[in-house]
Amino acid sequence: MSDENRPDLQQGEMDLQDRSSLRRVAGLSTELEDISEVEYRQLRLERVVLVGVWTEGTVEDAENSLTELKALAETAGSDVLDALIQRRQKPDPATYIGSGKVEELREAVRATGADTVICDGELAPSQLRNLEDRVKVKVVDRVALILDIFAQHAKSAEGKAQVELAQLQYQTQRLRGWGGNLSRQAGGQAAGGEGIGGRGPGETKLETDRRRIQAKMAKLRRELKELRGTRETKKAERRRNKIPSVAIAGYTNAGKSSLLNRLTGAGVLVEDALFATLDPTTRRAETSDGRVYTLSDTVGFVRHLPHQLVEAFRSTLEEVADADLVLHVVDGSHPDPEGQIAAVREVFAQIEAVRVPEVIVINKADQADPLVLKALLAREPHAVVVSARTGEGIDELLNAIEADLPVPEVLVDAVVPYSRGDLVNQLHLHAEIEQLEHVADGTHVVARVHPELAAELEQFARAH
Repeated sequence: MSDENRPDLQQGEMDLQDRSSLRRVAGLSTELEDISEVEYRQLRLERVVLVGVWTEGTVEDAENSLTELKALAETAGSDVLDALIQRRQKPDPATYIGSGKVEELREAVRATGADTVICDGELAPSQLRNLEDRVKVKVVDRVALILDIFAQHAKSAEGKAQVELAQLQYQTQRLRGWGGNLSRQAGGQAAGGEGIGGRGPGETKLETDRRRIQAKMAKLRRELKELRGTRETKKAERRRNKIPSVAIAGYTNAGKSSLLNRLTGAGVLVEDALFATLDPTTRRAETSDGRVYTLSDTVGFVRHLPHQLVEAFRSTLEEVADADLVLHVVDGSHPDPEGQIAAVREVFAQIEAVRVPEVIVINKADQADPLVLKALLAREPHAVVVSARTGEGIDELLNAIEADLPVPEVLVDAVVPYSRGDLVNQLHLHAEIEQLEHVADGTHVVARVHPELAAELEQFARAH
């Protein structure tokens, strides 16, 4: 079939077109509708200044972190105008950065005409408020930025619901109004709603918004429970058929979707942007000896992935925890690939996936420094160097997958009657066949199979 007739490839191209149309237009804000007059529902992320606090590690680590924040901001559609970094033992409890740096930041905002400051950390509501009051533009922290990217990129009903739930959880802690409008009480009839007798039995605007958010969160949790049931049914079907699963996981933008395309020809959206994949894409593949397995592309991880996102995307990340094998993809051309590996393994620990067998796949070999690749291979002996773009190392990776996939454990020696072609088909799909020949009574097969199939073949076992 030619590429233009492949519906999955066409879908991938359409996804890319849709994504490019999401780019923000300067002067417009992203209005995440639904809850009215809640300040953090409205993110302005057009012209931004970045600010980071460097508390530990080398200056190179600090610069890498800010470079990643820049990539995140650009993925959200922002134009990054300036970046400031401050060395401190710990962030300032009042304004995140010290008072001198606040003045420098205000000057940078004024000089560049920025409308937003993005901080490289998770800020307390009071820190956000104080910083906004001082620099006179909107301040957004790393968590809100990642949530905004997730909101742009979620496609499935489950992905959208997970993102919205995570956003609402974040916003509940940060409700504030413009001036005093959220502290007014909304009820009371006596004295025209003013003065003595005019302050009950109403609730404040803040309480009303909080109640509406709680109701919306409860509704989303119910929806997610139903959607989770559907996904569990599909997963149970795969388990019943004993189809091994391989999860492609790793740091965001490491080339996971490109690798899935290279391994299966899946036509999945591939874009040089952080978090291009949110919803797991599962494709069928088979080993050279004919065993069927599934390959799933999962959401990219990132340093300090907000806790509520790990919670919200637990269902997506479960693809990793439930897999028989994880292909942990690393960008070999990145300045700090070892830091990326550590960040991903930290998330593996959070989702209880540390016991799943892992193959480190060092991608982008065509762009990487050979010395860096050599150092990575020395540190990670169970690793394969590949380039999803050129196809280098893909055969070696397929051999590694084949070797690490679970082997069916029961050895059978049977003659299957020709009338039971269904069993022979099951053997081809789910067994490791050591010998197969056609004899007078049927198909003579020696194979390793899973216990359920062994039980079905028992009646045809050869007497020794």
